[in-house]
Amino acid sequence: MTIGLYFGTQTGKTETVCGYIKDEFGDAVADAIDVSKKDLADFPNFDGLICGIPTWNTGAEELRSGTAWDELLEDIPDLDLKGKPVALFGLGDSVGYGEDFVDAMEELHRHFEKAGAKMIGYVSLDGYENFTSSRCLIPHLNEITKPEEGMKFCGLPVDEDSEGELTEERVKNWCTQLKLEMGL
Repeated sequence: MTIGLYFGTQTGKTETVCGYIKDEFGDAVADAIDVSKKDLADFPNFDGLICGIPTWNTGAEELRSGTAWDELLEDIPDLDLKGKPVALFGLGDSVGYGEDFVDAMEELHRHFEKAGAKMIGYVSLDGYENFTSSRCLIPHLNEITKPEEGMKFCGLPVDEDSEGELTEERVKNWCTQLKLEMGL
């Protein structure tokens, strides 16, 4: 099984998280690719995908990442990803922008679902106490929602700004979860 690892970034932090993911998956994951340097044509050729996106345009209704993902979102539903496992991670600041925490991840989720992808890697809200709302909360995707018991994020939230000391452990635990969900 070969998993594609893609990211968009403004500051390099999303790429850094890709490095942690690559370390956990080893050769099962292809080298991380910046979506600004590649088109989406290779997505269907992978057995699964892991994609990372920052939230930069906080409070925006759409195009929230401020990266090349914003230009590619509308092309994702045209891909043949039926049943392909896709996991997402998003970067945000749960303290400084706690009312829009990792909102861009919801946009990726929505577009990959339209392509028929099997979305995996949902994460419990346990341990995420600083944010006040997010569009990434299942079952209320794309709605500004306050966290409630039983909800999950539609992928792995990463807060390198206010909780950077937790990132490596969160990524490690998430990668263990993904390996189980992907049958690795």
